[in-house]
Amino acid sequence: MSDGSGTDNAKMSGRNRLGNETSPYLLQHKDNPVDWYPWGDEAFRVAKERDVPIFLSIGYSTCHWCHVMAHESFSDEQTAQVMNERFVNIKVDREERPDVDAIYMQATQALGNQGGWPLNIFMTPDGKPFFGGTYWPLHDRQGIPGFQRIIGTMATMWKNDRQKLVDGGEQVATYLRQSARVVPQPGQVDAALSEKAFIALYRQFDKEWGGFNGAPKFPQPSTLTFLLRHHVRAGEGMALRMIETTLNGMADGGIHDQLGGGFSRYSVDEKWHVPHFEKMLYDNAQLLHVYTDAWVLTGDPYYREVASGIVTWLQREMVVDGGGFAAGLDADSEGVEGKFYIWSAAEVDALLEPDDAELVKTHFGISDPGSFEGKTVLSVAQSIEELAADRAVDVDEVRQRITAAKAKMLEARSQRIPPGRDDKVIAAWNGLMIHALAHAGLVFDEPDWTGLTTDAATFVLERMRNADGGLTRTYRDGETRGNGVLEDYAAMAYGLAELYAATAEIRWLDAGRELLDYAREHFRHDTGVGFYDTPDSTTDLVARPREMSDGALPSGNALMAEVLLVYGTYGYDATLTDEGAAILRSMVRPIEDYPLFTGFLLAAAQRIIEPPKELVFAGDPGSDAVQELRKTALATYDPTRVIGYSGTAGEHADRYPMLADRPLVGDAAAYVCSGGTCRPAVTTADALAEMLRA
Repeated sequence: MSDGSGTDNAKMSGRNRLGNETSPYLLQHKDNPVDWYPWGDEAFRVAKERDVPIFLSIGYSTCHWCHVMAHESFSDEQTAQVMNERFVNIKVDREERPDVDAIYMQATQALGNQGGWPLNIFMTPDGKPFFGGTYWPLHDRQGIPGFQRIIGTMATMWKNDRQKLVDGGEQVATYLRQSARVVPQPGQVDAALSEKAFIALYRQFDKEWGGFNGAPKFPQPSTLTFLLRHHVRAGEGMALRMIETTLNGMADGGIHDQLGGGFSRYSVDEKWHVPHFEKMLYDNAQLLHVYTDAWVLTGDPYYREVASGIVTWLQREMVVDGGGFAAGLDADSEGVEGKFYIWSAAEVDALLEPDDAELVKTHFGISDPGSFEGKTVLSVAQSIEELAADRAVDVDEVRQRITAAKAKMLEARSQRIPPGRDDKVIAAWNGLMIHALAHAGLVFDEPDWTGLTTDAATFVLERMRNADGGLTRTYRDGETRGNGVLEDYAAMAYGLAELYAATAEIRWLDAGRELLDYAREHFRHDTGVGFYDTPDSTTDLVARPREMSDGALPSGNALMAEVLLVYGTYGYDATLTDEGAAILRSMVRPIEDYPLFTGFLLAAAQRIIEPPKELVFAGDPGSDAVQELRKTALATYDPTRVIGYSGTAGEHADRYPMLADRPLVGDAAAYVCSGGTCRPAVTTADALAEMLRA
């Protein structure tokens, strides 16, 4: 029987058990002196046998403060000795197990502490949390308690006042289970709800720099998606101004990689200038979609340039062997945050001819000592048009010189030691990028982009599915980890529907419907409204989580609402559309109270506030005639439009009635329907454009 300290057992069996994991985050900790366990039955069994509490630490490989805590605390021999003697220690990659992260993030907040990463939890041997927080320095600092003091306090309380901790853990576990079962009273999803949310968002909008609230400032792509749809449906001009201010501010700012394309996760200031430098696949997927739609809506070439830059970055840095997309890039290189991306004036002077160096330094505001760590984060300080006007030269000449200089700087930057890449493939994040990239390839008529999308979809469907048709969460180096969670199924189904719209290949729509049906069978909530985040086979959590609000990604339920409405339209399936609408109705009160955190629910709601258009092309999808009609349709921004192809004989109409009764007229025809009413077929681009305008 243990005395509560577990010292003897730790000395006999202690070892770090992360060396056989595939997660880059877990592998970053495999050489710590801490006796880390991965999440699993063994850790909980050992904690019960030793009669000690569990210390759970959750993070991800590109997390800067996770690296800091690993260096300060988890690499410290003295601290590790106490951890090993007094606790069983578990490391979790939140990207690999978002369900574990969701449960203990909610628990930390329920305990009255702020959430974030690294997320650190103390809990009973059966997983019930009694204390939690985020980053703690090794020693007390500026009012923040030190990690050494915290682990000492927790160990002492477990020995001397255990029942208080056990009772507290039980209370939190009960709260988690109850909150996951509750479904709010349904409300009315209508134009008034959308308008009320818009007004609330306008009050939080930063009218000078764009975005919402102050620093730190996040892109909030789900909210921007809602604003785009609300603008088009309601004719709200202010919504468009909010979108343009935000997109321009981000594109000009340091959050946008001015040389290599793509966006960092957030800005530490309200001006979008100094980013937290990690680049995540999910952010860039959503922003690619927003900038693409903004280009269709406004015709602003800057938005196309930004969207193209995201794809260039994706192609250059994020494609793994076989075609899937990597999860993200670290904020740090050589142990220094942002070092890869920042520039000194001297570096620019050494690289470029004097006139070009002066132009670039003025354009990007590069000076010494700079804006970050003695150097400068590149952002647009003076536009190309302003540079040309000041110098009384042609705008195109200045643009060409800036473009050439940026290419030289990018090449020079490529010689630096790059940030680490988290090369695991995550199903949900790939689904979001598949959707965005298929959409962008379709809109911009970029076949190479569509091919990149097809490769990623094939990767997930062939390498990340179990024998029963279910998804795995991650893939790396030939190994899969974890069961897929709700967002994996919803995001992949979402992406595959858009890939069908881009390619006319019905196999993608069929695959998406299979994933949707799997989720409907294995994730359904007890009440029948909405879904849990984990499948019904989950047994290793103290509660089954059910997240409804958006974070950096849309919630699984928000994505499911959108996907159910899309596939319900293809299939004329009232069961699917009713399920999607039920999710939205159940969230009316939270939408009213927290519109900034329910942006994708609001975006999906536009599909039932106003019936979406059905646009079906008859004829050979690869023919010039169909391509011309499709190009005409895509020139009009209609975010809730559903695109289909009936071929030449109504193929696949048995599974997707939207494609039925759309006969070929001439070489090609387009059918536009909405609200159960169809207009006569049109066969020319001009006639289709006129119909869409009407």
